[in-house]
Amino acid sequence: MESYRTNDRVTNKEDPNIVHKSRKGLLVFFAWLVPLTFLSYVLAIYVAPVFALLLMWSPGLSSLLTRLLLREGFTDISFRFRGNLTLKSIPFVLLFPVIIGILAYGLAWITGLVDFVPTDNSYIWPLVVSILYQLSVGTLFGMISSAGEELGWRGYMLSRLITAGVPKPIMTSGLIWGAWHIPAILLGSYYSGPSLILSILLFLITISSFNFIISQIRLSTGSIWPAILFHASWNAVIQGSFDASTKGENAYLWTGESGILVALIMALAAWIFSRKSGFMYRTY
Repeated sequence: MESYRTNDRVTNKEDPNIVHKSRKGLLVFFAWLVPLTFLSYVLAIYVAPVFALLLMWSPGLSSLLTRLLLREGFTDISFRFRGNLTLKSIPFVLLFPVIIGILAYGLAWITGLVDFVPTDNSYIWPLVVSILYQLSVGTLFGMISSAGEELGWRGYMLSRLITAGVPKPIMTSGLIWGAWHIPAILLGSYYSGPSLILSILLFLITISSFNFIISQIRLSTGSIWPAILFHASWNAVIQGSFDASTKGENAYLWTGESGILVALIMALAAWIFSRKSGFMYRTY
């Protein structure tokens, strides 16, 4: 009989009661998520950009409201630090976006596909300083917004997809997470390249690959904190350092979360990560 580990315990996905409760939870979660997301987009566009923070918190708020409405409790969010399991993940979640940035953006800069724009004549040094700043200060502040997403995506939706017996729960959660960003791409406010269709397809590859890795870290550590830190460091380093140092007519075609090089390297990273079976629980 197959089972899945959702945090620090194994939950039997074939238990009819668990399956029913999980599916009900998912329905209520999405019933909250859709209107909150729509409201956030409207407020961010027509009132003030600061409401983008509400958008990033809409998954988290949806999960918290669902838990309260269905009286599910909060223990499975896994707010515990989990000692060495979490500590061992910290170097990886901080350095991963740096490595991806160096490979994808570095290749684009060297080949002339996009322009590297240093802030002074020292070229590399400003980028190094920027990365160090984003890894520390940027990531710290970024955790405020990333916590909102992670409480919803990996703190609730992923575990419910698993216990509801949904096929390929990690892949499914990645596609849902990606689809949630599509309105921003269509509106031209988030990584919109020269072709909207291509941007969306590449973005889905990038975010599904990233979701595979962040989900496995969430499941293998049994704590939500590495996922929050990972999400924050990715946003801070990729957007705050590498995107900020990249210009050119085709910048969003080759780089950024909807860029060809980032999508290819992220897909490769996810494949490599999947080979390291000892680091994660198999849940797909």
